[in-house]
Amino acid sequence: MVEKNLDFRSDTVTWPTPEMREAAYKAKVGDDVMGDDPTVNELERIAAEITGKEAALFVTSGTMGNAVAVLAHTQRGDEIILEQKSHIFVNEVGGLAVMGQLMARTVPGELGWMKPEDIEKAIRVDNIHYPPTSLVCIENTHNSAGGIALTTKQMKADWDVAKKHKLAVHMDGARVFNAAIALGVDVKELAKYADTVQICLSKGLSAPVGSVVVGPADVIKRARKYRKMLGGGMRQAGIIAAPGVIAMTKMVDRLKDDHDNAKLLAEGLTKMGIKVVNQVQTNMVYIDYTTVGWKAGDWNKATKKIGWKSEGHGNGTRLCTHYGIEREDIKSFLDGLAKQLK
Repeated sequence: MVEKNLDFRSDTVTWPTPEMREAAYKAKVGDDVMGDDPTVNELERIAAEITGKEAALFVTSGTMGNAVAVLAHTQRGDEIILEQKSHIFVNEVGGLAVMGQLMARTVPGELGWMKPEDIEKAIRVDNIHYPPTSLVCIENTHNSAGGIALTTKQMKADWDVAKKHKLAVHMDGARVFNAAIALGVDVKELAKYADTVQICLSKGLSAPVGSVVVGPADVIKRARKYRKMLGGGMRQAGIIAAPGVIAMTKMVDRLKDDHDNAKLLAEGLTKMGIKVVNQVQTNMVYIDYTTVGWKAGDWNKATKKIGWKSEGHGNGTRLCTHYGIEREDIKSFLDGLAKQLK
């Protein structure tokens, strides 16, 4: 029996499964900074194996994971290329500038995908006046584009142009397992077109905390040192790593349920006149409720009245499906919302 979690605000609100709670309680632990935590070591081994990479690093969050990966690939004064609405650029507190002293060169994407010719145009030529370009950052799935999954063909095209110019590639793969499930491919097929990948355990995979960064052993070694610098060196971290093991080994396939529920939600909202503004591929539904004459306050009041958490802002909001929301819950929400509209 799944514990209900009727909260559309994000898939970061997921609660750990009973098995995860039990695993945390029983976890074997050691000092992770010294490399002695067996559960952390097991999580890192599994993450590297599943993604086809040499090594992995357990970090406290996706933001930290992206930060240490970007730092490991770059030098102060470098320029990095990012999609203009990417999470690293928009939502990570300017860390690339504060911590890395890096320049950001943004490229507008097409549903989150930077076309290779646009990446190539953004790469700096060797000139005494310009910062050197050293890294391309990809996001998959792309959050602000609507949870869109970049295909292996798109990933390869960007990888090829980056490697043509001897640039590193980092993937913000916070929801890369959502992408793999949506595309029907092994996650290795996406991960191979990035040198490093950051993967969140605490979103749709339902672990209570943490992310992993995977990549070449030498890059992960540098990232580990940056993790320590940023205060992320953990001690008996097996307690939080144990749910991550379950997340990666037992919670991936059920992401399809979230995708199916999101599509059901989108269809129902459309039928009642609420505009769905994104292509619903994964677990995100972006809506515009002004099409039924509502403002943010109306949406917030209505959803609260029927027992759901959702925060409207301006003309619309994002609804995320996740563990704790099942098909019958979507149907119940739609029925309740329809009554509020009447």
